[in-house]
Amino acid sequence: MKEFASALTEQVDVIAWEPTFDKLGAFNRRTSVGELADPPLRIRSFMQQRGFARPVIKNLLPYKRKVLKLLLDQTPTPPSAATLICTTPYYADVAEHWQGPIVYYSTDLTWRYEGVDPTQVKKLDRRLCQVADLVCPNSRRIADYFKEVGCSPDKIAIIPNATRRSNVPDKVREHPEELPLDVQNMQRPVLGVLGDLSGNMDWIFIEKAIGVTPKFSWLFIGPTHRKIHNAHQDAARTRVMQIAKFIGMKPYGELQRYARCLDLAVLPYLKKEPTYSGSSTRFYEHLAAGRPMLATRGFHELLQKEGLLYLVDTPEELSDGAERLSKLGFRDGHEEDRFAASQHGTWSFRATTMRNALSAILSDRARFGAK
Repeated sequence: MKEFASALTEQVDVIAWEPTFDKLGAFNRRTSVGELADPPLRIRSFMQQRGFARPVIKNLLPYKRKVLKLLLDQTPTPPSAATLICTTPYYADVAEHWQGPIVYYSTDLTWRYEGVDPTQVKKLDRRLCQVADLVCPNSRRIADYFKEVGCSPDKIAIIPNATRRSNVPDKVREHPEELPLDVQNMQRPVLGVLGDLSGNMDWIFIEKAIGVTPKFSWLFIGPTHRKIHNAHQDAARTRVMQIAKFIGMKPYGELQRYARCLDLAVLPYLKKEPTYSGSSTRFYEHLAAGRPMLATRGFHELLQKEGLLYLVDTPEELSDGAERLSKLGFRDGHEEDRFAASQHGTWSFRATTMRNALSAILSDRARFGAK
């Protein structure tokens, strides 16, 4: 979300807000401003009541008026001219009282998260879809869900995840780059897994895949501190961390160095919600790096990407695919395809797509005088 907001600031003035949750947040009107360096973005924080969206707390400590006042106080243009981009269904109350254009930008199938009230979230999604001028899910599955809760298809523009424009090459990449210093001692060929190394990865699959690929080195780049609730998957991750190279979390701006150095990228997703219905950021990172990819069927979006990657169902299929690509020198003939696709897989392109979609809807409304 911050990457998208940062890219949007290159095109229009943006005021980015995020809540800081506190058990007495309803009584605290303090705000603060912070400057992110990576990505460059100014963020205003406000205190929000912990559990603010729960019906009981919401009735006792309504937040709508407070949040609206905060937004309006920092909006330099007339409210009717300012666009509100709402990124969670829990602020439907705020959106319903906004005077200007409204975009609902959704990067998650929120109702499938553990611990939420699915009925409540579906009602909020329905309300937000109704009041929004433009609805931007990041995947086809979330778009289909919004249609099921009553969103007009004419409002929907799918905005997938992406990578930074600076990560995208200006020419086809046919070979891996040199290994960074902290992994320079690894033996090639190197298979790599990049991103959040937690419960959305199939660690049982990964452990077996490592066992059937003895000729390959495995490199994992990303955080491992998040708990995995499935005990079998958690135990498998622990075992994998003992036999493969893990280098921890890297600043986002450094990830491309690692993505580009791989002989072969692996996207071993576990098929589970809400991951399955979203959009794979790491796919777009690897797309920009230009390296061939092997992926499990744990992400619906990736099922539509054959030609840019190879789908595998078993560790043995992954091993066969890696061996075949190794014999080709990891040049599979799709280098041009990945390069061409990467030109449109940037946050800047996504921001432009959203702006153009909103402009088209507002222009049509002005022309025909219809809501």
